[in-house]
This record gives sequence, structure tokens and C-alpha cells, in this order.
Amino acid sequence: MNTLIAISGLGIFCLIAEIINLRKAIVPVSVLALLVILGMTISEFDHPSAWYNNMVIVNNFSVAFSSLFIVLTIFILAMSGDFYKDKPSKFSDFIAIKLFLLAGAIAMVSFGNLSMFFLGIEILSISLYILAGSERLNVLSNEAGMKYFLLGSFASGFILFGICLVYGATGYFDVVEIYALSQGAGLPVWFYFGIAMILIGMLFKIAAAPFHFWAPDVYEGSPTLVTATMSTLAKVVAVATLYKLVTSLNANMPQLFQVVIVAIAILTMAVGNLLALRQENVKRMMAFSGISHAGFMLLALLSLATAAGTLFYYTAAYAFAGIASFAVIISVTKNKATQNVSDFNGLGKTNPVLAAVLTMSLLSMAGIPIFAGFFAKFSLFTQTIEAGYLVAVIAGVISSIISVGYYFKLILAMYSKEAEGETITFPWVYTVVAVLATALTIGMGIYPSCLFDLLK
Repeated sequence: MNTLIAISGLGIFCLIAEIINLRKAIVPVSVLALLVILGMTISEFDHPSAWYNNMVIVNNFSVAFSSLFIVLTIFILAMSGDFYKDKPSKFSDFIAIKLFLLAGAIAMVSFGNLSMFFLGIEILSISLYILAGSERLNVLSNEAGMKYFLLGSFASGFILFGICLVYGATGYFDVVEIYALSQGAGLPVWFYFGIAMILIGMLFKIAAAPFHFWAPDVYEGSPTLVTATMSTLAKVVAVATLYKLVTSLNANMPQLFQVVIVAIAILTMAVGNLLALRQENVKRMMAFSGISHAGFMLLALLSLATAAGTLFYYTAAYAFAGIASFAVIISVTKNKATQNVSDFNGLGKTNPVLAAVLTMSLLSMAGIPIFAGFFAKFSLFTQTIEAGYLVAVIAGVISSIISVGYYFKLILAMYSKEAEGETITFPWVYTVVAVLATALTIGMGIYPSCLFDLLK
């Protein structure tokens, strides 16, 4: 709860700093404050607590994921200074919205009451709607903002109606009470309809097939830093929240639920990777890559009792690789009209550091050793086999092999083709973020137990 209050207060500070002409201090102060808040959050590990009649619950799950969200936000804010330098009149607004987005994200993994869960998801969603359409004079950004708003609102409607059905069946919003009632018999059928509607809404939020159609257009049209936020922070939040919802609302998920999850996971992995092969626009390619990774993460729902640590490791590995990738993508495409694979031609010669960082990030997402992505997939596949779903693992392995095709398309462009146009000067902040995020990915790959054991 202290973390939520501190982050919300930091967002308000950013708005006030604009009024008193402290715009240049917003990013450094925000980054330093988030580092302090990160330390404060980590100190709550192994010290569970509940606030305001269980509206907010602090436990190891919420602390671990909240810490991950804060680190990702630090990287995003660090890149915001240069990214928004040509929009000085709106600079404080963009930073404040990202901080409020973080507050919503933390509420989503710390809820003990369905009303707090819905409040958190709406804070996060509305922030993303605004950011997606924030380039007022860009038609693609306008389209992205409107499409995301309309479809996201529709998905939120599903979630809200599902919450109403669950409340009607149990008489509670408190997840502890709902869980206790789900252990017995006699719950009406609309309780399960309510859970199904909540899950449908959350599957939209993580862009799982067949609810993924919005993602490529929204990712392509949004400002690239916003796309990075959606692809990393927002997706990790949605997956962690989905896992918590499933474990919190029902103790006796029927076998049909697991069969449906396996089917959606396989479909999501296949759709994401096969369609990514056809993309020349890098942002659309990363959108389909994110869709495929959502399918992998869904496999954690098949081992609810033991998968929390694996899910945390996978989301951290994916998010840090994504941040590093987008730091390079922003560097290369910021002043260009397109974001195509051809824009990366010859990057290995013009900027070997950024090319190496992007290569390692893509290899991690493909699941190549020694990077964290390999150990994340290995652990997830092991648990899925133990749960009895070998077919899902076979589909996952095939999908990983397919993903090498489009990841290497970008890698080959950097090292096997000649650069076109003038040499680009890359801002140092993007290089620092990319290198740090990649270092975390490699470190997690060398010492995977440091995160795996956190939520055991």
C-alpha cells in the first residue's frame, strides 16, 4: 500500500513540477524516486499485510511483480526524456500518465477485492488509450488510440459483467471469501459464467488468440515508446493478474478449463509466430512476437500450485529482452517515416554495440542458451509435461523453432547487408538502457535460481 501511495504522489509531483517550471528535473527526480520506492517495496518481502479491509494485499507475489514493474518503468522513463524532447508542453503529462499507469499495474497484482482489481485495470487501460493516441497529428496514432479504446472498453465490459455475476453468485467481492465458497458445492452456474467472462476480458488484455486482432495495428500506430510499454509492462501486468485471478477465485477449476487453456495457448503460439514471419514492419513483428509469448505464458495456468516462480522468471526474461529490443528500435527508427526491417541494414557496422544488444535480446526471446529466455521456456515446458500436457509442449517447441525465422531476419539485416543513407547518431540514454536490460537478461540466464526461488 505504501508503494501505491508513493507512486501516485510521484505522479502528482510531475504535474506540479510543470506548473513551477521544473520540467528538466522531472525525469531524474522520477527515476531516483522510483529507485527509492523499489527499495521500499523489496523490504516488504516476507512481510505479508492487508490494508483497508483486504482491498489491498501485500504478499511475496505482489512484491515480486511490483518490483519488476517498477524496474521496467525506470527504463521507460529514462528513455522518455529524449523521446519527448520535441513535445515540451506535454512532457510532464506523459511522465505523469506513465506513473499513474504503474500505480494501476501494482493495484492489479495487489488486489484482495474485485473492485480494486477493476479500478487498477481501468487506470492502466485508460492511461494506455491516451498514450496510444497521443500523436494528435498522426493518423496512425489516432487510429491506434481509437481502436484500442473501443475494443478495450468492450473487453472491460466483459470483465465488469463477469464480476457482477461472481458477486451475484457469492455475495462477495472479497477474493478470500469467494475462494472459500468455491471449495464447497452448490454455487450457481452463473458463478462459472462470471469467471469465464472475466477470463475472456483478460485474454484480450494479453492479446491471446482469437482476441489478438487489435494488437498489430495498435502497436504499429502508437508512438514507439508507447509500443514498448504495451509490449513489456502492460503485457506482463495482464499475465500476472490473470494468474492471480485464476488462483484466487476458484479452488476447483474443472478439467474443461485446462483443455480450453491448452487450445488457446497452442492457437496463440501458432498465430503469433506464423504471422510474424510475414511482417516487414518491425513494430508489427514485435506485436506478433508478443502474441506468441502470451501463448507460452498461458501454459503457467496449467500448473497453478507451482508455476508462480516460473511465471515470474518468464515475464522478467521476456520484459527485459523486450525493453532492450525497443531501446534499439527507437534509436534506429525515431527520425524515420518507417520502422521496416530494411532500416536496420548494416547496423552491425555503424553501431556494433546496439546491434549486439538487439541480437542478444532476440536470441533470448527465441529461447537460445545462455540467455534467460531459454531457461524460462525450459522450466515452463517441464512443468507443463508434469501437468500431463505433452502436446502443448510439442506445439511450444515447434513455435520456438518457427520464431527463429523472423528473429534472424532482423539479425541478418544488421550483419549481412550494407547500411543505407547517412550514419545515424544514437542518444546515449538508449544505449545505456539497452545494455543494462541485456545485462539483466544474461545475468538471469547465468543465475536463473535467483528469480525462480523467489515465489516457491
